[in-house]
Amino acid sequence: MSLESIAQAQLDAYNAQDLDAHCAHFTDDVVVAGLNGEVARTGIEAYRAWYAAAFAQFPNNKAKLLNRIVVGANVIDHEHVDRGNGDAPFQVAAIYTFRGDKIARVDFAR
Repeated sequence: MSLESIAQAQLDAYNAQDLDAHCAHFTDDVVVAGLNGEVARTGIEAYRAWYAAAFAQFPNNKAKLLNRIVVGANVIDHEHVDRGNGDAPFQVAAIYTFRGDKIARVDFAR
């Protein structure tokens, strides 16, 4: 499986709010941070808890891929996110760093 197809599979699972399928694409020691900022979450259990709460809070949340770039072991996704709750949609860049066939780090720019 290519890094691009793995990035797409995790995005598809995110949009389906399939927590198990989404988390299956991340390493056990995944790190999530703001771009050039502090680490927000470390480890798959913290990651899973964050997205379980997000999926519960925003059951109509969807992210639409606007652009994707693959560079080395990194996939950079530019996404349009709509929480589906009437709040203004927003754009985000998600920079996925891979270790093998799993995402080991995510840096978000918003």
